[in-house]
Amino acid sequence: MKEELQKFFKGEIDDSDATLTAYSHDASIFEIRPQLVVFPKDSTDIQNLVRWVNEQKEKKTALSATLSLTVRAAGTCMSGGAINDSIIMDITRHMNEMISLSKDAQEAIVQPGMFYRDFEKETLAHGLVLPSYTASKSLNTVGGMVGNNSAGEITLTYGATRKYVKKLKVVFSDGYEYEVRPLTKKELYQKVAEPTFEGKVYKKIVELINENFTAIKKAKPNVSKNSAGYALWDVWDPEKADENTQHFDLAQLIVGSQGTLGIVTEITFSLVPIHPAHELLVVFLDETTHLGEIVDELLTYSPESLESYDDKTFKLAMQFFGDFIKTKGIGGTLRFALSFLPEFKMLITGGVPKLILLAEFTGEDIVETRVRAQNALAKMQSVGLKAHLTKNERESSKYWQMRRDSFALLRKHTKGRRTAPFIDDIIVRPEFLPEFLPKLNAILSEYKNIIYTIAGHAGNGNFHIIPLMDFNDPNTVPQILEISDRVYKLVLDYKGSITAEHNDGIIRTPYLSFMFGQHMYELFGETKKIFDPKTIFNPKKKFGATVEDIKHYIKKPDAPIVTHGS
Repeated sequence: MKEELQKFFKGEIDDSDATLTAYSHDASIFEIRPQLVVFPKDSTDIQNLVRWVNEQKEKKTALSATLSLTVRAAGTCMSGGAINDSIIMDITRHMNEMISLSKDAQEAIVQPGMFYRDFEKETLAHGLVLPSYTASKSLNTVGGMVGNNSAGEITLTYGATRKYVKKLKVVFSDGYEYEVRPLTKKELYQKVAEPTFEGKVYKKIVELINENFTAIKKAKPNVSKNSAGYALWDVWDPEKADENTQHFDLAQLIVGSQGTLGIVTEITFSLVPIHPAHELLVVFLDETTHLGEIVDELLTYSPESLESYDDKTFKLAMQFFGDFIKTKGIGGTLRFALSFLPEFKMLITGGVPKLILLAEFTGEDIVETRVRAQNALAKMQSVGLKAHLTKNERESSKYWQMRRDSFALLRKHTKGRRTAPFIDDIIVRPEFLPEFLPKLNAILSEYKNIIYTIAGHAGNGNFHIIPLMDFNDPNTVPQILEISDRVYKLVLDYKGSITAEHNDGIIRTPYLSFMFGQHMYELFGETKKIFDPKTIFNPKKKFGATVEDIKHYIKKPDAPIVTHGS
């Protein structure tokens, strides 16, 4: 296969044992060894490779039956979306540049393999930001954000990645690149009339949505963010469409599809201005019984973000303090370390809070922003909670760093146990938290052998639960399946979603029919078939995976931990 690809592929092709081993993992609990890893130079490489796979599929050989392409960026996917057993396509080596950035238009055009940390440096220089950035923004790429419909700290105010994708360039399964953007009704029916693969995709998707619109509309999860399933409900509303308004947007379907419908080669993002005024309120909770009411109260003061992490996360940061502060550089390390003296005192005296809430208030006016933060502080103190406003950027950054870096620390330093993200991204509406959280804790507390941390986006009702599990224990896999069943049932009892921002991958695709019902799941299958009739792109993600796949692909006990890509 490698020799065949070298005839037309300009980028690198690697089948060495070390590379195949490294690309057998992402940040999930799974391990799948690919046959080949390729590094495309550009869109032409990708188009040629897709056409070659198409040709092989036509031959119907033993090889062609299992041949597929899985696009991979930073490899930080926690659901198993970036691994597969055929060809892995790493876009970070070459397709990683900012194409253009306009401050006036508040718009950036970028290649999908660009790391968000590099992207943000350029946007912040123009006073702009992509507000759906994730807690792992030092690791992930913008293409991964599009693939998963990622969201993060300020999603409470701004929404998830889908909202900021203006248009895409995508290689479809016919091996040609297309621009996908919002269309008016008139433009849509012109597109539908075209006798091309692209025209057929539009025609069939229009028919699928029109014929099933009531079911699709009803299936949309009633939460502030969702990455489960294919977002058919966001493509268009035929009841509201007119001739001149841009209603039909196929890009909304591509976003969050985990590379299963096509390969994104270029992204046009809309950006938002950063606010000059910032005030961080830190609230320490000794118990979580009234978390829902506290969140509701804080939301009345309009924070830009409302984040949380638990006592285990706090202790983890203190335990591995050297790693925690190493990114600060020699000059800033001492000052940053000294700012943690109150936290070390908490740890020594046993006064570590059960949960820490971070409510950040932002605005254009410094005085108005400070008043909102002070009013929120006064309210928290009036109900007997320990809370304070941070004094400067250094103090604020330590709390944010604990929130952002805990998962990486957990993965690096656990011995005998491994991080097991499988119920890592549940979401319910915040008003349900007073009932939901005690029931969730009751389920988890039954499993005495499992240690877990909780962090997340309290303002959205979105929590990341990361258990530590011993994969040498024969009970681990059955417990993963049992806990998933119980927690997802609880989530759906409160009309939530099994994944707000981490997506389905291998770990949650088997549960999509449980969440949406069999009819909607079959519509997801039809969607996949419309775009990818030969199953070229990232199979068993979003449709087709089973519980048996979860069992089969779980990492072996001695498998290495790989944080990202190459």
